[in-house]
Amino acid sequence: MESGAAGRARNTMYESYWQLRAKPFESTGDAAFFYPSEAHQGSLLKLRYAIENRRSAALLVGAAGVGKTLIVRSLRQYLGDAYGPLVHLVFPELTAGELLAYVARGLGAKETSVGEAGVDRRVHAIEQVLADHVRRGKHAVVIIDEAHRLAGTPTFEALRLLTNFDIEGRPALTMLLVGQTPLLAALDRMPQLEERLAVKTLLRPLSAEETRAYVEHRLRAAGAERELFDSAALEAVHELAHGVPRRINRLCDLSLLIGYAEEQPIIGAAQVENVSHELVSISPE
Repeated sequence: MESGAAGRARNTMYESYWQLRAKPFESTGDAAFFYPSEAHQGSLLKLRYAIENRRSAALLVGAAGVGKTLIVRSLRQYLGDAYGPLVHLVFPELTAGELLAYVARGLGAKETSVGEAGVDRRVHAIEQVLADHVRRGKHAVVIIDEAHRLAGTPTFEALRLLTNFDIEGRPALTMLLVGQTPLLAALDRMPQLEERLAVKTLLRPLSAEETRAYVEHRLRAAGAERELFDSAALEAVHELAHGVPRRINRLCDLSLLIGYAEEQPIIGAAQVENVSHELVSISPE
């Protein structure tokens, strides 16, 4: 059941109470809110290396909520005009033929060459359009999100085909596989694809110090000019969210909401723990 404070605060904006310009823990593409943790910076650097040096494939893995989507979004902002077209497949649970058709269309192949064509014709269409991009000095990037969902399927085998396109002796595209950690075991069972990976990077949860810095960074980016979470509260956030940014965002956002409803001057550990118990960890009786 919803707490009294949550009921009063529901659908109420808290920015003016905390003197913020924006909600600090929203999922946003605004670069000002990006916190450059060591793990995030390292992953971004490795993936840029793979693409800018025109390698066949690269891998980004991590648990749900650690920031893989943010890394991909940031990567797209850093890449120059020479790196494209960029095809981003977010829902990869397609047949092998459907996946190749989607990629072909994203790369610019004509619908007549992929619409009702078989796998061979779709592969040929991809090869032709990639050759045209190479002639124009472009290097395509194909991002397969949630790639762990394809493990053990014929579509997973089709991904290897995307690493085979060489034009003038160099890879004509870079494929970026993004997924949760079971993807590592799936790749171990497919050495033909695994050996094509120029870069592998594992995105880990934030440390306690990084969690503190992450929360404070996002608050400052939203306009905070004073401390809104005391030290004990930040320790509680890390312990309860286990350093996972998505969980941190949810916990801090709800804490600010309830703190506003209860007219608290600052968020303490007790408020964070109550929010986690009442609003995050609710389970059926």
